[in-house]
Amino acid sequence: MGIPVVSRDPLNSKTSASGNRSKSLRLGNPQSTLIILGLVLAIIVDALAFHYGGLSLGIQLWLGLALGFTLFHSRFGFTSAFRRFLSVGNGEGIRAQMIMLAVASTLFAVILGTGFSFFGGKPSGYVSPVGVSVIFGSFIFGIGMQMGEGCASGTLYHIGGGKSENYFTIIGFVIGSVLGALHFNFWVKDMPSLKPVSLATSTGLGYFGGWLIQMILFAAIFILTLVIEKKHRSPEMAPVPTAAGISRILRGSWPMWAGGVVLAVLNALTLTIRNQPWGITSAFALWGSKIAGFSGINVEQWAYWSGPAASALHQSIFADSTTIMDLGLILGAFLAATLGGLFFLRKLPFKIILSALIGGVLMGYGARIAFGCNIGAYFSGIASFSLHGWVWLIFALLGSYIALYIRPLFGMKVPKSDDRYC
Repeated sequence: MGIPVVSRDPLNSKTSASGNRSKSLRLGNPQSTLIILGLVLAIIVDALAFHYGGLSLGIQLWLGLALGFTLFHSRFGFTSAFRRFLSVGNGEGIRAQMIMLAVASTLFAVILGTGFSFFGGKPSGYVSPVGVSVIFGSFIFGIGMQMGEGCASGTLYHIGGGKSENYFTIIGFVIGSVLGALHFNFWVKDMPSLKPVSLATSTGLGYFGGWLIQMILFAAIFILTLVIEKKHRSPEMAPVPTAAGISRILRGSWPMWAGGVVLAVLNALTLTIRNQPWGITSAFALWGSKIAGFSGINVEQWAYWSGPAASALHQSIFADSTTIMDLGLILGAFLAATLGGLFFLRKLPFKIILSALIGGVLMGYGARIAFGCNIGAYFSGIASFSLHGWVWLIFALLGSYIALYIRPLFGMKVPKSDDRYC
């Protein structure tokens, strides 16, 4: 069972005369037909966004494109970063995340503190309650991201980049999101939880005080990963295909920390344009709930869709901000992959397909009851000074650690200390 398309792994390139893998692997030729297709699709989606949401929504499509382009070129993975750190102590990805969060928190503090917005209204961050729903949701999300070979952002940019298993992950993601929406009232209303806590506004410290606390935490985690990495003598991250010189911007691999900085800036721009930070998975619940509604299920009776949220069920998905940015992310990664000649699908073993589906369901369900995914809860939550973002990180890491023992059951690799690359 699989997708009958030619397979190619750009990392399986020829080694040098000394038998070592080159640090600069060769890219393929730009895939012109696919590039044109990606541009045409982007123009169509942008036209629909302008039609349903005007200039602001149209701009958000391009923000999504830039996010996807950045994620692909920097190979900025939350899933792989957690896996490398938990298995062999390689903390490069975690350090890149801390840089990203530090830049984002700085920009968010200014934007939220001043109320700056490009299109009027008052921007607000993602500050959510801390309770059983966040703990359990982030924990199963951590398991799911390792089984599904990607988190929420990773799933979308891998789809754009041609990673075949993630086409099954997204199916599971949508299913899990609908189930999470169905059970939302139980987890969020019936289970114990605290009120939302902001390290800036709830503590009385203000945005500068909250920013200072977070900078200390980011620095501590950054240093801790260096200590652990030195102690474990961790294997290096595997090299990826790249180009030299100025062409590296469009056709090559960016340093992961640079990708983190760009992602932080783009998230801040998102906050000033749509008055809320970057999020991903609410669109999956919308897509799945619309499908369920077409199938005769009265989803409007669910607590998740009560009140003003119900209006989204009666509008086009192209009027939904998160949907537009998700589609832009996929197309941005698709254009990045095709410019480098790297878009290739491959056949998949049944175990990988099954793992991707299960992982997607776990992530979809977990994201809905935990008030977001690695982007909405972790990245945007912490950047918004929300305590729930930090709780999400802790339990997602715990779930990821448990999943290290599950991955081999489905034929997936876990890095080992004697590997040269992880």
